[in-house]
Amino acid sequence: MQYYSTNKQAPITTLEEAVVKGLAADKGLFMPLAIRPLPQEFYDSIDTLSFQEIAFRVADAFFGEDVPADTLRKIVDDTLSFDVPLVQVTEQIYSLELFHGPTLAFKDVGGRFMARLLGYFIRKEGKRQVNVLVATSGDTGSAVANGFLGVEGIHVYVLYPKGKVSEIQEKQFTTLGRNITALEVDGTFDDCQALVKSAFMDRELNERLSLTSANSINVARFLPQAFYYFHAYAQLKRMGRTDNVVVCVPSGNFGNITAGLFGKRMGLPVQRFIAANNRNDIFYQYLQTGVYTPRPSTATIANAMDVGDPSNFTRVLDLYGGSHAAISADISGATYTDEQIAETLRHTWQQHRYLLDPHGACSFRALTEGLRPGETGVFLETAHPAKFKDTVEQIIDAPVEVPAKLRAFMQGEKQSVPMSTDFADFKAYLLAR
Repeated sequence: MQYYSTNKQAPITTLEEAVVKGLAADKGLFMPLAIRPLPQEFYDSIDTLSFQEIAFRVADAFFGEDVPADTLRKIVDDTLSFDVPLVQVTEQIYSLELFHGPTLAFKDVGGRFMARLLGYFIRKEGKRQVNVLVATSGDTGSAVANGFLGVEGIHVYVLYPKGKVSEIQEKQFTTLGRNITALEVDGTFDDCQALVKSAFMDRELNERLSLTSANSINVARFLPQAFYYFHAYAQLKRMGRTDNVVVCVPSGNFGNITAGLFGKRMGLPVQRFIAANNRNDIFYQYLQTGVYTPRPSTATIANAMDVGDPSNFTRVLDLYGGSHAAISADISGATYTDEQIAETLRHTWQQHRYLLDPHGACSFRALTEGLRPGETGVFLETAHPAKFKDTVEQIIDAPVEVPAKLRAFMQGEKQSVPMSTDFADFKAYLLAR
């Protein structure tokens, strides 16, 4: 499969280069030259297939030309060593619980898949060390760090905003050591993301170091998230609930919902999507006005969605040929304050005994308010509520049980390197390593 840049000023390239480079030379994001629909027989029998088999069929459509089938199957199987259940919350609404992986967040699949695919390319080409730069507003850092932990030939630098991620999230990527280094940036997520993007555009850094990104700007990070949507549809089909499926996605950097839109292009019978925003409602405002106006991010209780300039918006634009009308036909939006998110989390716990995290609460509310008669709704519950223990306990006025996986992270000692928002400081640090 060949890949092109959303800016259309860089040469068409291979999957390997798209994965290893992360960002195109013209600063655009890589897109597959073709999105192949899966055959009808796949959808007819999808309810008889395992999660791993479904994911392999989807992965094969994007990566099969470049990765041997047995290797790709092993990558998929290694990535999906856990289940993702679909749980009914109300008569019309189901929660796809994406928090059953190693770090209890939906990004585990993308992080683990990319680590294994990049490792395959490094071994295949005998490359020297590759340095992965990743900016995180919360869960990306832990998923990527744990996915790449101990992978030979790869060192990961996680940039995160000081004081703006939960303690548990922070412990998940600052306590690992080995080939993982956490950089505590005195700024916002957007500042972290700007440092990463500037590094990719710096000629000296790229001549001296082999750099790539594990944010959802990398095709190997965001495309595997399409697995979730096919898996959800298969579970709905087993229940006989596949008519008029609507999927609501809590959206920050827009990698997750973009993967869902790719699934729709591959023939997945999803009627429409809802993008749920917190106060960082840049995409919602675009839907209302047709004008995209990025702005500095605002801190909220749904911190993984605190993004003021979503990178993957350019992919959404590219996918729909820049048409606001076409985008609006497939995606609606909603935006909520902290108070509304907290109210939804509290009410859902009291009425349904279902405990949401702040991001899932944002998504659940948007789906509840946006679902029409005759539709079946699925919202993505992207992280375990215990990852936001203090916030959730204050809202529901009850203790939140911390799973053993998270308790183990909390025992570790934080190791981080202070970093300013000045790119010169970041560049000097990398060159000195």
